[in-house]
Amino acid sequence: MLNKLRLHLNTNFPFLKGKNLFLAVSGGMDSMVLLDLFHQLDYEIAVLHCNFSLRDLESDGDEKFLKEYCENKQISLFIKKFDTNQFAMDAKLSIQVAARKLRYDWFYEQLAEKKFDYLLTAHHLDDSLETFLINLTRGTGLEGLTGIPVQNDKIIRPLLPFSRVEIENYIHENNLQWREDSSNASDKYFRNKVRHAIVPILKELNPNLLSSFQNTLKNLQQAQSLLEDASKLVFQMVVQEEGNQLKINLIELMQLPNYAAYLYQWLKDFGFTAWQDIYDLVTAQSGKQVFSDTHALLKDRDFLILYAKEIHSYKEEYIIPKELKEVKVPLNITFSNVSDISNVNANCIFVDEDSLQFPLIVRKWQEADYFFPIGMQGKKKLSKYFKDEKMSLIDKSNQWLLCSKNQVVWVIGKRQDDRYKINDNSINKLQITLQ
Repeated sequence: MLNKLRLHLNTNFPFLKGKNLFLAVSGGMDSMVLLDLFHQLDYEIAVLHCNFSLRDLESDGDEKFLKEYCENKQISLFIKKFDTNQFAMDAKLSIQVAARKLRYDWFYEQLAEKKFDYLLTAHHLDDSLETFLINLTRGTGLEGLTGIPVQNDKIIRPLLPFSRVEIENYIHENNLQWREDSSNASDKYFRNKVRHAIVPILKELNPNLLSSFQNTLKNLQQAQSLLEDASKLVFQMVVQEEGNQLKINLIELMQLPNYAAYLYQWLKDFGFTAWQDIYDLVTAQSGKQVFSDTHALLKDRDFLILYAKEIHSYKEEYIIPKELKEVKVPLNITFSNVSDISNVNANCIFVDEDSLQFPLIVRKWQEADYFFPIGMQGKKKLSKYFKDEKMSLIDKSNQWLLCSKNQVVWVIGKRQDDRYKINDNSINKLQITLQ
């Protein structure tokens, strides 16, 4: 398995050589194999571990196990403990969705704070098959049938070519220690039901199921690539972006034989579910609308117009003098002088106060705005940053900035500007928190 992984990395991820890599390690079988393999290879690695506090002593036992393992192997380890139940209740999310959000938000914060290049997870081929089946049963577009992506931005999944059997064989052949998550045995979760009840039957029907699935994935991924290319090309010909609205030209759209497929591709990220109503809207009378939780799609003569249902109307700028330690409008933000940096996250940043020019300004973003994202080199236009973050129109329209004169200090709740970070020469350190 080590040689197979080395060849896979050299072929598909040669850019990882010489980079600083975080490994997401739970202590379970899959992630311990990932850690053991990369510890043997010539890569610069450190470990991130999330303690979600969901299994009481068992969760703390996972943390202790990893501390001892990494100390013995002299591997740097960073741990974050979450109150996942409380966060899920506050955010009105399921436990699984809440844990995922907490996990990946913290991963990206650590990548930026520690100046690491990529984070590696231990997802494997059986995980991808389960995701395929889950999406298939729930209903999905083509993109939901292409398995787990090998790379999302800075997240890379190097074990996707490997099966669960290969991982189990490796861990037993090398006498590796690992921690069993008791929740994996429960069929309370949909994924576990698929893993325990459905996949074994499919493998019994086709002993070469995983090999067949890999071929299917390859074909579907190629088809998805063609779809995305065509969708972007037609979008440029048919759709106009005007401020916070999208205007779809129906005369041009209806010349295409598969216009419904394009509508789905363009509108799927805006929360719509009544797809037949949207397709019928093309030939409906003017004034008809279809709604999602966040957006409306309006038939207006020869156009479909997409717009956010609610856009808050605030004045353009809010001035924050140096002596003010808390503001309530448009956002609840606090300012406090500190001696040390702790708990850095998307909603809490630390800046060199002496680099700021007061009064500070809170305002909405503008088309010409740019900033220097912390942890990256060079500047980036905010419009490009929002696009890369896949922010919706309503999210972009509601995005506030904290500025020093005309320079962005913080894309509030998202990313700090590198120019204002605390350095070795900083004397006055200012903590700025979005409550």
